Amino acid sequence: MSNVFEVLKDRGYVKQMTHEDEMKVLLGKEKVTFYIGFDPTADSLHVGHFIAMMFMSHMQQHGHRPIALIGGGTAQIGDPSGRTDMRQMMTDEIIAHNVASIKNQMEKFIDFSDGKALLVNNADWLRGLNYIDFIRDIGSQFSVNRMLSAECFKSRMEEGGLSFLEFNYMLMQGYDFLVLNRKFGCTMQLGGDDQWSNMIAGVDLIRKKDRKQGYAMTCTLLTNSEGKKMGKTAKGALWLDSAKTSPYEFYQYWRNLPDADVAQPLALLTFLPMDEVRRLSALEGAGINEAKKVLAYEVTKIIHGEIEAQKAKQAAETLFEQGGIDLSNVPTSEVTEDVIGKGLVDLMVELDLLKTKSEGRRLVQQNGLSINDEKIADFALEITKELFVDGAIMIKQGKKKYNRIVIK
Repeated sequence: MSNVFEVLKDRGYVKQMTHEDEMKVLLGKEKVTFYIGFDPTADSLHVGHFIAMMFMSHMQQHGHRPIALIGGGTAQIGDPSGRTDMRQMMTDEIIAHNVASIKNQMEKFIDFSDGKALLVNNADWLRGLNYIDFIRDIGSQFSVNRMLSAECFKSRMEEGGLSFLEFNYMLMQGYDFLVLNRKFGCTMQLGGDDQWSNMIAGVDLIRKKDRKQGYAMTCTLLTNSEGKKMGKTAKGALWLDSAKTSPYEFYQYWRNLPDADVAQPLALLTFLPMDEVRRLSALEGAGINEAKKVLAYEVTKIIHGEIEAQKAKQAAETLFEQGGIDLSNVPTSEVTEDVIGKGLVDLMVELDLLKTKSEGRRLVQQNGLSINDEKIADFALEITKELFVDGAIMIKQGKKKYNRIVIK
Protein backbone atom coordinates (compact mmCIF):
# COMPACT_ATOMS: atom_id res chain seq x y z
CA MET A 1 0.00 0.00 0.00
CA SER A 2 1.31 3.46 -0.88
CA ASN A 3 2.49 5.96 1.73
CA VAL A 4 -0.48 8.12 2.72
CA PHE A 5 1.84 11.13 2.82
CA GLU A 6 2.25 10.95 -0.97
CA VAL A 7 -1.51 10.59 -1.42
CA LEU A 8 -2.23 13.61 0.79
CA LYS A 9 0.37 15.74 -0.99
CA ASP A 10 -0.83 14.73 -4.44
CA ARG A 11 -4.45 15.54 -3.62
CA GLY A 12 -3.53 18.92 -2.14
CA TYR A 13 -4.37 18.32 1.51
CA VAL A 14 -1.06 19.24 3.12
CA LYS A 15 -0.49 22.89 4.01
CA GLN A 16 2.02 23.00 6.90
CA MET A 17 3.98 20.37 8.86
CA THR A 18 6.24 20.46 11.88
CA HIS A 19 8.74 17.80 10.74
CA GLU A 20 8.15 16.97 7.07
CA ASP A 21 11.00 14.50 6.48
CA GLU A 22 10.40 12.64 9.74
CA MET A 23 6.65 12.49 9.22
CA LYS A 24 7.01 11.18 5.68
CA VAL A 25 9.16 8.28 6.91
CA LEU A 26 6.94 7.64 9.94
CA LEU A 27 3.71 7.48 7.91
CA GLY A 28 5.34 5.05 5.48
CA LYS A 29 6.64 2.49 7.96
CA GLU A 30 4.48 2.65 11.12
CA LYS A 31 0.83 2.67 12.09
CA VAL A 32 0.33 6.12 13.58
CA THR A 33 -2.39 7.14 16.02
CA PHE A 34 -3.52 10.68 15.19
CA TYR A 35 -6.37 12.99 16.12
CA ILE A 36 -8.52 15.80 14.81
CA GLY A 37 -10.64 17.94 17.11
CA PHE A 38 -14.25 18.98 16.50
CA ASP A 39 -15.99 21.56 18.68
CA PRO A 40 -19.72 20.75 19.10
CA THR A 41 -20.93 24.30 18.42
CA ALA A 42 -23.92 22.95 16.44
CA ASP A 43 -25.88 19.70 16.27
CA SER A 44 -24.47 18.90 12.84
CA LEU A 45 -21.15 18.99 11.05
CA HIS A 46 -20.98 21.32 8.03
CA VAL A 47 -18.98 21.38 4.82
CA GLY A 48 -16.01 22.90 6.66
CA HIS A 49 -15.74 19.62 8.59
CA PHE A 50 -16.15 17.54 5.42
CA ILE A 51 -12.53 18.02 4.42
CA ALA A 52 -11.33 17.01 7.91
CA MET A 53 -13.36 13.82 7.71
CA MET A 54 -11.85 13.04 4.29
CA PHE A 55 -8.39 13.72 5.76
CA MET A 56 -9.11 11.17 8.50
CA SER A 57 -10.56 8.65 6.06
CA HIS A 58 -7.48 8.66 3.81
CA MET A 59 -5.28 8.16 6.87
CA GLN A 60 -7.41 5.24 8.13
CA GLN A 61 -7.49 3.59 4.70
CA HIS A 62 -3.68 3.49 4.84
CA GLY A 63 -3.61 1.71 8.18
CA HIS A 64 -3.43 4.61 10.65
CA ARG A 65 -5.74 4.96 13.67
CA PRO A 66 -7.91 8.08 13.97
CA ILE A 67 -9.08 9.66 17.19
CA ALA A 68 -12.05 11.95 16.68
CA LEU A 69 -11.86 14.33 19.62
CA ILE A 70 -15.15 16.01 20.47
CA GLY A 71 -14.51 19.27 22.29
CA GLY A 72 -17.22 19.00 24.91
CA GLY A 73 -14.95 20.83 27.36
CA THR A 74 -13.30 23.42 25.12
CA ALA A 75 -16.69 24.27 23.60
CA GLN A 76 -17.52 25.93 26.90
CA ILE A 77 -14.70 28.41 26.22
CA GLY A 78 -14.74 28.87 22.44
CA ASP A 79 -11.91 28.86 19.93
CA PRO A 80 -10.90 32.42 18.94
CA SER A 81 -9.18 31.19 15.75
CA GLY A 82 -10.51 32.89 12.65
CA ARG A 83 -12.98 35.00 14.61
CA THR A 84 -13.35 38.69 15.40
CA ASP A 85 -16.01 38.15 18.06
CA MET A 86 -16.48 35.96 21.10
CA ARG A 87 -18.42 32.72 20.65
CA GLN A 88 -21.78 32.42 22.36
CA MET A 89 -21.63 30.48 25.62
CA MET A 90 -23.47 27.14 25.54
CA THR A 91 -25.17 25.22 28.32
CA ASP A 92 -24.23 21.66 29.30
CA GLU A 93 -27.52 20.42 27.85
CA ILE A 94 -26.90 22.01 24.43
CA ILE A 95 -23.35 20.66 24.30
CA ALA A 96 -24.52 17.14 25.23
CA HIS A 97 -27.17 17.22 22.49
CA ASN A 98 -24.67 18.44 19.89
CA VAL A 99 -22.08 15.82 20.86
CA ALA A 100 -24.62 13.01 20.46
CA SER A 101 -25.68 14.29 17.02
CA ILE A 102 -22.11 14.67 15.77
CA LYS A 103 -21.20 11.17 16.94
CA ASN A 104 -23.91 9.71 14.73
CA GLN A 105 -22.61 11.60 11.71
CA MET A 106 -18.98 10.64 12.25
CA GLU A 107 -19.81 6.95 12.42
CA LYS A 108 -20.90 7.17 8.76
CA PHE A 109 -17.39 8.28 7.74
CA ILE A 110 -15.00 6.44 10.02
CA ASP A 111 -14.83 2.75 10.96
CA PHE A 112 -14.90 2.65 14.75
CA SER A 113 -15.22 -1.15 15.00
CA ASP A 114 -12.65 -3.27 16.84
CA GLY A 115 -10.62 -0.28 18.02
CA LYS A 116 -9.85 0.88 14.46
CA ALA A 117 -10.78 4.41 15.53
CA LEU A 118 -11.64 6.14 18.80
CA LEU A 119 -14.25 8.73 19.65
CA VAL A 120 -13.44 10.67 22.82
CA ASN A 121 -14.69 13.81 24.55
CA ASN A 122 -12.23 16.20 26.18
CA ALA A 123 -14.84 17.07 28.80
CA ASP A 124 -13.84 13.75 30.40
CA TRP A 125 -10.53 15.24 31.54
CA LEU A 126 -11.05 19.00 31.36
CA ARG A 127 -14.16 19.20 33.54
CA GLY A 128 -12.39 17.71 36.55
CA LEU A 129 -9.26 19.87 36.46
CA ASN A 130 -8.12 21.82 39.50
CA TYR A 131 -7.44 25.30 38.13
CA ILE A 132 -4.47 26.07 40.39
CA ASP A 133 -2.82 22.75 39.60
CA PHE A 134 -3.49 23.19 35.87
CA ILE A 135 -2.03 26.70 35.69
CA ARG A 136 1.01 25.68 37.73
CA ASP A 137 1.63 22.47 35.79
CA ILE A 138 0.55 23.40 32.23
CA GLY A 139 0.32 27.20 32.17
CA SER A 140 3.95 27.50 33.28
CA GLN A 141 5.00 25.87 29.98
CA PHE A 142 3.47 28.63 27.82
CA SER A 143 5.04 31.97 26.87
CA VAL A 144 2.54 34.83 26.89
CA ASN A 145 4.67 36.78 24.40
CA ARG A 146 4.62 33.87 21.99
CA MET A 147 0.88 33.34 22.44
CA LEU A 148 0.14 36.99 21.69
CA SER A 149 2.08 36.70 18.42
CA ALA A 150 -0.26 33.92 17.22
CA GLU A 151 -2.56 35.04 14.41
CA CYS A 152 -5.66 33.68 16.14
CA PHE A 153 -5.08 36.02 19.10
CA LYS A 154 -3.79 39.01 17.15
CA SER A 155 -6.95 39.38 15.06
CA ARG A 156 -9.18 39.21 18.15
CA MET A 157 -7.14 41.85 19.97
CA GLU A 158 -7.18 44.19 16.97
CA GLU A 159 -10.95 43.92 16.57
CA GLY A 160 -12.06 44.55 20.11
CA GLY A 161 -10.22 42.57 22.70
CA LEU A 162 -9.46 39.01 23.72
CA SER A 163 -11.10 37.70 26.87
CA PHE A 164 -9.04 35.79 29.42
CA LEU A 165 -11.53 32.95 28.96
CA GLU A 166 -10.54 32.59 25.30
CA PHE A 167 -6.87 33.04 26.17
CA ASN A 168 -7.07 29.67 27.94
CA TYR A 169 -8.15 27.87 24.75
CA MET A 170 -4.60 27.32 23.49
CA LEU A 171 -3.55 25.84 26.83
CA MET A 172 -6.46 23.42 26.81
CA GLN A 173 -5.95 22.32 23.22
CA GLY A 174 -2.27 21.73 23.93
CA TYR A 175 -3.27 19.77 27.03
CA ASP A 176 -5.63 17.64 24.91
CA PHE A 177 -2.70 16.49 22.78
CA LEU A 178 -0.68 15.68 25.91
CA VAL A 179 -3.53 13.61 27.40
CA LEU A 180 -4.15 11.73 24.12
CA ASN A 181 -0.44 11.03 23.82
CA ARG A 182 -0.29 9.61 27.34
CA LYS A 183 -3.54 7.63 27.21
CA PHE A 184 -3.61 6.35 23.63
CA GLY A 185 -0.10 6.80 22.22
CA CYS A 186 -1.35 9.55 19.91
CA THR A 187 1.67 11.17 18.25
CA MET A 188 0.14 13.34 15.56
CA GLN A 189 -2.47 16.09 15.37
CA LEU A 190 -4.17 17.02 12.10
CA GLY A 191 -6.43 19.99 11.53
CA GLY A 192 -7.32 23.03 9.48
CA ASP A 193 -4.60 25.54 8.76
CA ASP A 194 -6.30 28.09 11.03
CA GLN A 195 -5.35 25.79 13.94
CA TRP A 196 -1.58 25.93 13.31
CA SER A 197 -0.68 27.95 16.42
CA ASN A 198 -2.77 25.73 18.70
CA MET A 199 -1.27 22.58 17.18
CA ILE A 200 2.30 23.77 17.64
CA ALA A 201 1.46 24.49 21.28
CA GLY A 202 0.54 20.83 21.77
CA VAL A 203 3.72 19.58 20.12
CA ASP A 204 5.81 21.87 22.34
CA LEU A 205 3.94 20.83 25.48
CA ILE A 206 4.59 17.11 24.86
CA ARG A 207 8.27 17.84 24.34
CA LYS A 208 8.58 19.97 27.49
CA LYS A 209 6.54 17.76 29.82
CA ASP A 210 7.40 14.23 28.69
CA ARG A 211 10.44 14.72 26.43
CA LYS A 212 8.59 12.98 23.58
CA GLN A 213 8.22 13.92 19.94
CA GLY A 214 4.80 14.97 18.70
CA TYR A 215 3.90 16.00 15.17
CA ALA A 216 1.39 18.35 13.56
CA MET A 217 0.10 18.68 10.00
CA THR A 218 -2.46 21.17 8.78
CA CYS A 219 -4.87 20.78 5.91
CA THR A 220 -5.65 23.26 3.18
CA LEU A 221 -8.89 25.12 3.86
CA LEU A 222 -11.64 24.71 1.29
CA THR A 223 -11.80 28.07 -0.47
CA ASN A 224 -13.15 29.47 -3.72
CA SER A 225 -11.14 31.20 -6.43
CA GLU A 226 -11.43 34.48 -4.50
CA GLY A 227 -9.91 32.98 -1.35
CA LYS A 228 -13.17 32.86 0.62
CA LYS A 229 -14.30 29.77 2.50
CA MET A 230 -16.73 27.55 0.59
CA GLY A 231 -19.97 26.28 2.05
CA LYS A 232 -22.24 29.31 2.30
CA THR A 233 -25.64 29.23 0.59
CA ALA A 234 -28.58 31.60 0.44
CA LYS A 235 -29.90 29.77 3.50
CA GLY A 236 -26.62 29.89 5.42
CA ALA A 237 -24.15 27.06 6.12
CA LEU A 238 -24.06 23.91 3.97
CA TRP A 239 -24.81 21.24 6.59
CA LEU A 240 -24.10 17.52 6.40
CA ASP A 241 -27.36 16.72 8.20
CA SER A 242 -30.12 16.06 5.66
CA ALA A 243 -32.66 17.70 7.97
CA LYS A 244 -30.74 20.99 7.73
CA THR A 245 -29.58 20.78 4.10
CA SER A 246 -31.47 18.30 1.92
CA PRO A 247 -29.52 15.93 -0.37
CA TYR A 248 -30.97 17.81 -3.36
CA GLU A 249 -29.83 21.21 -2.01
CA PHE A 250 -26.45 19.68 -1.21
CA TYR A 251 -26.15 18.29 -4.74
CA GLN A 252 -27.20 21.59 -6.31
CA TYR A 253 -24.60 23.56 -4.35
CA TRP A 254 -21.76 21.62 -5.97
CA ARG A 255 -23.46 21.44 -9.36
CA ASN A 256 -23.73 25.24 -9.36
CA LEU A 257 -20.14 26.07 -8.42
CA PRO A 258 -18.35 28.63 -10.60
CA ASP A 259 -16.09 26.97 -13.19
CA ALA A 260 -12.90 28.13 -11.45
CA ASP A 261 -13.89 26.46 -8.16
CA VAL A 262 -14.37 22.86 -9.32
CA ALA A 263 -10.81 21.46 -9.22
CA GLN A 264 -10.10 21.75 -5.48
CA PRO A 265 -13.20 19.94 -4.16
CA LEU A 266 -12.77 17.22 -6.80
CA ALA A 267 -9.36 16.44 -5.26
CA LEU A 268 -10.21 17.02 -1.60
CA LEU A 269 -13.81 15.84 -1.26
CA THR A 270 -13.99 12.77 -3.51
CA PHE A 271 -12.14 9.46 -3.73
CA LEU A 272 -11.81 9.69 -7.52
CA PRO A 273 -8.34 8.71 -8.81
CA MET A 274 -6.18 11.77 -9.34
CA ASP A 275 -5.82 11.03 -13.07
CA GLU A 276 -9.60 11.41 -13.35
CA VAL A 277 -9.57 14.51 -11.13
CA ARG A 278 -6.98 16.12 -13.39
CA ARG A 279 -8.94 15.18 -16.53
CA LEU A 280 -12.15 16.67 -15.21
CA SER A 281 -10.42 19.77 -13.87
CA ALA A 282 -8.89 20.47 -17.28
CA LEU A 283 -12.25 20.59 -19.07
CA GLU A 284 -13.28 23.99 -20.41
CA GLY A 285 -16.37 25.73 -21.73
CA ALA A 286 -19.47 23.56 -21.79
CA GLY A 287 -17.30 20.56 -20.90
CA ILE A 288 -16.80 21.81 -17.34
CA ASN A 289 -20.46 20.92 -16.69
CA GLU A 290 -19.45 17.25 -16.83
CA ALA A 291 -16.98 17.90 -14.02
CA LYS A 292 -19.62 19.68 -11.94
CA LYS A 293 -22.08 16.82 -12.34
CA VAL A 294 -19.47 14.26 -11.33
CA LEU A 295 -18.42 16.37 -8.33
CA ALA A 296 -22.01 16.91 -7.17
CA TYR A 297 -22.83 13.21 -7.44
CA GLU A 298 -19.65 11.99 -5.72
CA VAL A 299 -19.83 14.33 -2.71
CA THR A 300 -23.57 13.71 -2.24
CA LYS A 301 -22.94 9.96 -2.37
CA ILE A 302 -20.30 10.22 0.36
CA ILE A 303 -22.48 12.31 2.67
CA HIS A 304 -25.98 10.96 1.99
CA GLY A 305 -25.44 7.60 0.31
CA GLU A 306 -25.76 6.36 -3.26
CA ILE A 307 -29.57 6.19 -3.31
CA GLU A 308 -30.01 9.82 -2.22
CA ALA A 309 -27.27 10.95 -4.60
CA GLN A 310 -29.03 9.24 -7.50
CA LYS A 311 -32.35 10.83 -6.51
CA ALA A 312 -30.77 14.29 -6.36
CA LYS A 313 -29.10 13.78 -9.73
CA GLN A 314 -32.33 12.65 -11.37
CA ALA A 315 -34.30 15.54 -9.85
CA ALA A 316 -31.76 18.06 -11.16
CA GLU A 317 -31.74 16.50 -14.62
CA THR A 318 -35.53 16.39 -14.76
CA LEU A 319 -35.78 20.04 -13.78
CA PHE A 320 -33.09 21.52 -15.97
CA GLU A 321 -32.12 19.02 -18.67
CA GLN A 322 -34.84 16.52 -19.57
CA GLY A 323 -37.76 18.76 -20.37
CA GLY A 324 -38.93 19.59 -16.86
CA ILE A 325 -38.44 23.15 -18.05
CA ASP A 326 -38.36 24.05 -21.72
CA LEU A 327 -35.62 26.67 -21.57
CA SER A 328 -36.50 27.93 -25.02
CA ASN A 329 -39.85 29.11 -23.68
CA VAL A 330 -38.59 30.64 -20.42
CA PRO A 331 -38.64 34.48 -20.49
CA THR A 332 -35.03 35.68 -20.39
CA SER A 333 -33.56 39.02 -19.33
CA GLU A 334 -30.03 40.03 -20.23
CA VAL A 335 -27.91 41.99 -17.75
CA THR A 336 -24.30 43.08 -17.42
CA GLU A 337 -21.87 42.19 -14.62
CA ASP A 338 -22.80 45.48 -12.96
CA VAL A 339 -25.67 43.61 -11.27
CA ILE A 340 -23.18 41.85 -8.96
CA GLY A 341 -23.79 43.21 -5.47
CA LYS A 342 -27.29 44.48 -6.27
CA GLY A 343 -30.26 43.20 -4.27
CA LEU A 344 -32.11 40.35 -5.98
CA VAL A 345 -35.56 41.84 -5.34
CA ASP A 346 -34.37 45.29 -6.51
CA LEU A 347 -33.14 43.75 -9.76
CA MET A 348 -36.39 41.85 -10.29
CA VAL A 349 -38.34 45.10 -9.91
CA GLU A 350 -36.02 46.82 -12.42
CA LEU A 351 -36.56 43.98 -14.89
CA ASP A 352 -40.36 44.07 -14.37
CA LEU A 353 -40.32 40.55 -12.93
CA LEU A 354 -41.99 42.02 -9.85
CA LYS A 355 -44.27 45.04 -9.66
CA THR A 356 -42.99 46.28 -6.30
CA LYS A 357 -40.50 45.43 -3.58
CA SER A 358 -43.46 44.79 -1.27
CA GLU A 359 -44.60 42.04 -3.61
CA GLY A 360 -41.09 40.55 -3.41
CA ARG A 361 -41.14 40.71 0.39
CA ARG A 362 -44.46 38.84 0.53
CA LEU A 363 -43.18 36.24 -1.92
CA VAL A 364 -40.10 35.58 0.23
CA GLN A 365 -42.15 35.42 3.44
CA GLN A 366 -44.45 32.85 1.81
CA ASN A 367 -41.49 30.70 0.62
CA GLY A 368 -42.54 31.43 -2.93
CA LEU A 369 -39.24 32.66 -4.40
CA SER A 370 -36.47 30.29 -5.52
CA ILE A 371 -33.11 30.66 -7.26
CA ASN A 372 -31.88 27.59 -9.13
CA ASP A 373 -34.61 25.67 -7.27
CA GLU A 374 -33.37 26.75 -3.83
CA LYS A 375 -35.83 28.63 -1.65
CA ILE A 376 -34.82 32.18 -0.74
CA ALA A 377 -35.34 33.18 2.88
CA ASP A 378 -33.49 36.51 2.85
CA PHE A 379 -35.39 39.41 1.33
CA ALA A 380 -32.14 41.43 1.17
CA LEU A 381 -30.17 38.70 -0.68
CA GLU A 382 -27.58 40.23 -3.02
CA ILE A 383 -26.60 39.00 -6.46
CA THR A 384 -23.22 37.20 -6.45
CA LYS A 385 -21.19 35.45 -9.14
CA GLU A 386 -21.92 32.11 -7.44
CA LEU A 387 -25.64 32.45 -8.19
CA PHE A 388 -25.00 32.28 -11.94
CA VAL A 389 -24.96 28.71 -13.27
CA ASP A 390 -23.48 28.58 -16.76
CA GLY A 391 -23.94 32.34 -16.93
CA ALA A 392 -27.61 32.32 -15.93
CA ILE A 393 -29.86 32.49 -12.88
CA MET A 394 -33.13 30.54 -12.94
CA ILE A 395 -35.80 32.32 -10.88
CA LYS A 396 -39.03 30.64 -9.86
CA GLN A 397 -42.01 32.54 -8.45
CA GLY A 398 -44.69 30.38 -6.93
CA LYS A 399 -45.11 26.93 -8.50
CA LYS A 400 -44.89 27.56 -12.23
CA LYS A 401 -43.58 31.03 -13.10
CA TYR A 402 -39.99 30.89 -14.35
CA ASN A 403 -37.60 33.61 -15.51
CA ARG A 404 -33.95 33.54 -16.46
CA ILE A 405 -31.41 36.28 -15.92
CA VAL A 406 -28.42 35.96 -18.21
CA ILE A 407 -25.13 37.90 -18.17
CA LYS A 408 -24.32 39.27 -21.60
